[in-house]
Amino acid sequence: MLTVHFYTKENCPLCDHALLILEELQDELGFHIEIRDIHEKDEWIEAYGLMIPVVQIDGENIQYGKIDLFSLRNRLLTFY
Repeated sequence: MLTVHFYTKENCPLCDHALLILEELQDELGFHIEIRDIHEKDEWIEAYGLMIPVVQIDGENIQYGKIDLFSLRNRLLTFY
């Protein structure tokens, strides 16, 4: 099963919206979402602090910032 890493933080409206989009796509495509709060590791804050939310698969940032349902769906489909 495909695993999507979702980098986020608390009190982030963009992150909340992005998670709703990911969950909708998860129902449709059947992947696993691993939520990673950037405050858990210093390297995550350094790497993603200015980019969150970040959707990542196999170390590749698929989308970040304002997440778009249609372009994210199309990008996720390339992994199937």
